[in-house]
Amino acid sequence: MCIRDRNNDFTTAEKEGFYKAVYSRRDVRSHFTAEPISNNTITKILHAAHHAPSVGFSQPWNFVLIKDNETKKIIKESFETERKRAAELVKGSKRSEYLSFKLEGIMESPVNICVTYDPTKFGPFVIGRTSIPEAGIYSVCCAIQNLWLAARTEGLGLGWVSILSNSILKDQLDLPEHVVPVAYLCLGHVTNFESKPDLERAKWLPRLDLKDVVYYEKWNNTGNSEWKEIEQLIKEAIPDAMVKINDLRGDRDHYDAFISSATYRLSLIH
Repeated sequence: MCIRDRNNDFTTAEKEGFYKAVYSRRDVRSHFTAEPISNNTITKILHAAHHAPSVGFSQPWNFVLIKDNETKKIIKESFETERKRAAELVKGSKRSEYLSFKLEGIMESPVNICVTYDPTKFGPFVIGRTSIPEAGIYSVCCAIQNLWLAARTEGLGLGWVSILSNSILKDQLDLPEHVVPVAYLCLGHVTNFESKPDLERAKWLPRLDLKDVVYYEKWNNTGNSEWKEIEQLIKEAIPDAMVKINDLRGDRDHYDAFISSATYRLSLIH
């Protein structure tokens, strides 16, 4: 039975599906398989990306689809160069740890996508961009997130490779001078999705608690009587739900049952 509340046209099941995609989305660098992606699925994912919000409805993105292995090899070489350069900034034992990480799946993934920003679309005047010019790039990031969640919903892994030279991307993909590469993405079927992000599992950095990144009314104000109930929910309900989700991820039946109730609770908060 589909349950709807009077102020929302999403069923409970639809809400659960959305939150499941959000919490199980991963930045995939490994586990790619050689299984081809259907053209229908790629098209669906691109449609989802293209329906992202954008400043002034400018839709400033383009998606360059890449399968050619020669192009991918050159992009991979750029990654290797930039990774070594970045390693010079890392001190001590952290350097070897950094170099041990698998941080891309350029050759392993069947499809690469370069998402770009074109500031000239519908310009030079774009509603909402005059005071904050960066809003155009922020819009492209919204499209990338849509693409990422759609890929996860279709059972596909996606990884964002940011250790690259934009000048090489522009040259290899014949991008016009005014077009900015924002993201280079690796897309494909995977053997599995990890229970936690790779860098969290490797203890490179911890996941911050939500309570540590939310302020009330003013910067650094972590307590406010007007927000008392939200404060309590943030401190208790969400972390508990996420710990349980991660604990159950290997148990398919119990995981599916719990994520339904947990995500529905979270949807009521949000």
